[in-house]
Amino acid sequence: MLERSHLMVVREVERQGSLTAAAEVLHLTQSALSHTVKKLEQQLGTPVWTREGRSMRLTQAGQYLLGLANRMLPQFELAEARVKQYANGERGTLRIGMECHPCYQWLLKVVSPYLARWPDVDVDVKQRFQFGGIGALFGYDIDVLVTPDPLKKPGLRFEPVFDYEQVLVVAEGHALAHVPYVTPEQLGAEVLITYPVETDRLDIYNQFLTPANVVPKKHKVIETTDIMLQMVASGRGVAALPRWLAEEYADSMPLMPLRLGRKGISKQIFLGTRESDETIDYLAAFVALARESDWSGTRLRS
Repeated sequence: MLERSHLMVVREVERQGSLTAAAEVLHLTQSALSHTVKKLEQQLGTPVWTREGRSMRLTQAGQYLLGLANRMLPQFELAEARVKQYANGERGTLRIGMECHPCYQWLLKVVSPYLARWPDVDVDVKQRFQFGGIGALFGYDIDVLVTPDPLKKPGLRFEPVFDYEQVLVVAEGHALAHVPYVTPEQLGAEVLITYPVETDRLDIYNQFLTPANVVPKKHKVIETTDIMLQMVASGRGVAALPRWLAEEYADSMPLMPLRLGRKGISKQIFLGTRESDETIDYLAAFVALARESDWSGTRLRS
């Protein structure tokens, strides 16, 4: 019979790359772990690993079990943590996944009053996911997903929390700084700076450049908003960001936000949650607080 402990072994051997390292993490002797592996393969009637020297490679059956472990074990771990919290009179941890790099400034202004109202709830923010944001939500790695690109899936709910306009940000002295709006062709000679996101998920590409068959002269990737806009302000490139964020930085840096196209690019930020978690009070309170936040046009009012 396949047991939870078997899935833990499969996951840990894959993570650590050897029985010796996995045994240490699992607090077992190597001989005990070897016996467990041998017994598991006997019960299943098929090898789970092939041995290559000291390393172990998963077979097709092993790959299936690893996928099962990655889906099921986080749910067991979450269930245990929540039951322990209930037993101790605690509320728990709200795990927020981010698929919106520039939304950290917004998140900080929501988290601050949230923590004040819910002192018995911790907040953890994750940005990197093994199976993407939707997969992390389904796999119980996170409880809330902040995303501009919701996907309708059974069992998930996406709530719009605010609207914004995607704009091009240039230095005040840039040749485009005072045009009424930017055309795709005008970016053909520019260095475009973006966050480390696949180009097919960047609005500047899929809603602006690609439909016009235009590519920038060069594409640079920078992880942090501060460094990105320092580069733009110094004339090293241009960037596409939400207008509210561009205007916030323009208060202290020589930057100019410009409309992308005659009609502009309108976007929304959504919070994704699992429908099964609707009765969790501190999670529902976070979504409600995010929806009630007043952006006053382009900025969140503190």
